Amino acid sequence: MLTIAVTGATGAQGGATARALLTKGHQVRALTRFPDSPAAVALRELGAQIRYADFDNPEPLDTALSGADSLFAVTTPFDTDTTVEIRHGKTLIDAAATAGLDHIVYTSAAHADRDTGVPHYDSKHAIEQHLRASGVPWTILGPAAFMDNYATGWTLDGLRAGTFAWPMPSDQPLTLICAEDIGAFAALTLDRRGEFLGRRIDIAADELTPAQIATALADAIATPVAHQQVPLAYVRSRSADLAAMFEYFTTEGLDVDVTGLHRDHPDLGWLSFTDWAARQDWPTLLAAAPAGY
Repeated sequence: MLTIAVTGATGAQGGATARALLTKGHQVRALTRFPDSPAAVALRELGAQIRYADFDNPEPLDTALSGADSLFAVTTPFDTDTTVEIRHGKTLIDAAATAGLDHIVYTSAAHADRDTGVPHYDSKHAIEQHLRASGVPWTILGPAAFMDNYATGWTLDGLRAGTFAWPMPSDQPLTLICAEDIGAFAALTLDRRGEFLGRRIDIAADELTPAQIATALADAIATPVAHQQVPLAYVRSRSADLAAMFEYFTTEGLDVDVTGLHRDHPDLGWLSFTDWAARQDWPTLLAAAPAGY
């Protein structure tokens, strides 16, 4: 049994990883800025240790990592910005190195190690480079586009009107993965570290076009849904970062070897988008207040 610190434990990726590790019998230290949140309480009830940690406050972070064997690390710029994300990522890696951890699994983004020009991919690449130079044994995972984002924001706003509003052509394939599968794969790499040390692996469970996604969503909510391509200019007026990402998806594509992953790791769930969509509580989601995009 390993003692594994999990950052972002009250979020989608960290929470999924913590639950998968607990299922495998490992001791989980769930690191969070919100130790009394419902998500933290739920993890505590499953057997996780809840530890307060803040990337801007080194002392509790050092305490939370002390004595752990491994670390699952996830960073995001969306509550702050990419400069802060890079600083937080480097702080976390440095703290893990000081604590003498044997393994860091960092979830980046698929293609982040390429010259994408997408700001929140470039920030993750900077953290990847710092991790590689840290001296701590590492594994880097690059998840494809998140299925979970299709149950939030402008997707929900569009579905209320029978539209799947997405800034890509109807026939452009996109590789996809849900948080549950990210957590399962991260737990696999932490559980079987010897197989994954020094490897960077882009991961995805399915590949669909926006037209196919619209069909799957229509089946899940039992209402006709048509894809509508949102102009990039509209996205850019709200987020230059996201506009750059969707432009990359359209011009370069987000290819990941889905077939190879299914072949090499058949024991993982690998939820298809159709199966993921069928699991969502659409009546409750669609009844919630619009996101206001």
